[in-house]
Amino acid sequence: MRAVQITEFGGPEVLHVTELPDPVAGPGHLLVDVARAGINYADTHQAENSYLAESTLPMVPGGEVVGTKAGGRVVALVGTGGYAEKAVAPETLAWDVPDAVDDVTALGMIVQGASAWVLLRRNVHLAPGESVVVHAAAGGVGTLAVQLAKAWGAGRVIATASSEEKRALALELGADVAVDANEPDMKAALIDANGGRRVDTVLEMTGGTVTDQSMKALAPFGRLAFYGMASRKEPSPVRPAALMSHSTTISGMWLAHVFQLPGDVMRTALTELFGLAADGRLRVVGGGEYGLTEVRRAHEDLRARRTSGKLVLDPSR
Repeated sequence: MRAVQITEFGGPEVLHVTELPDPVAGPGHLLVDVARAGINYADTHQAENSYLAESTLPMVPGGEVVGTKAGGRVVALVGTGGYAEKAVAPETLAWDVPDAVDDVTALGMIVQGASAWVLLRRNVHLAPGESVVVHAAAGGVGTLAVQLAKAWGAGRVIATASSEEKRALALELGADVAVDANEPDMKAALIDANGGRRVDTVLEMTGGTVTDQSMKALAPFGRLAFYGMASRKEPSPVRPAALMSHSTTISGMWLAHVFQLPGDVMRTALTELFGLAADGRLRVVGGGEYGLTEVRRAHEDLRARRTSGKLVLDPSR
């Protein structure tokens, strides 16, 4: 089969298309003929071995696929191996895809959609009427978080994005106001966007000063959920006294931990997300489709923040 393989860690230049033996599904696993693989920012960390879970070489990157198995269409989390014509997935991490949900939508829901769902439901515990700041609002998680926040009764959704086009997309998806992600004083910009009031909740994946200033913009009992560090810059250390000064809650979210919770949280999330998508109330913004031979460009575009929405890889070309 054709696949993308990494034999040394680094940037997009370490991604090579090659021929590999077909994988074999052992007990408790299933073999998926991959129609599309999802491309996520985490894949760029995986390629340079800077992700939360350590990578081992050689490796076929890609953690999510949609395709067919004996019995129908599935979307699955595979950990690694997704950038290929065939992939093996644990049966417990594969979910049936309704006929009304297309491949890009299915892939958009399994990581980005589920992340937005968990961030809003379990991290910041969004209550009706509260304000929500969604950083990187034109990204995979951001586009869905904006829509979910509105659907669940947020009082004001404040999106940030790095270009006029991306901010226009966030407004189209339901954000009440869009702020330039390059604002030098993000704290003041967020408070101003919220009508002069501090904000209730923040979904943040940039890191550095964006995290620092977003925390300073929180209202009493405000909550910030941190789920990524796209800038590769660490925020300032958090002092307990600073949390007490506004009764602030700071949390982190890594989707892998959802599977350690009692009950099938992931199935609950996907059932709701697929239902909203099938009803036309939630849409995945397609961010572009790349062939295997274009995988380096895909990672370059992602790292340069030239993309919006969900990126997918087509292993047939």
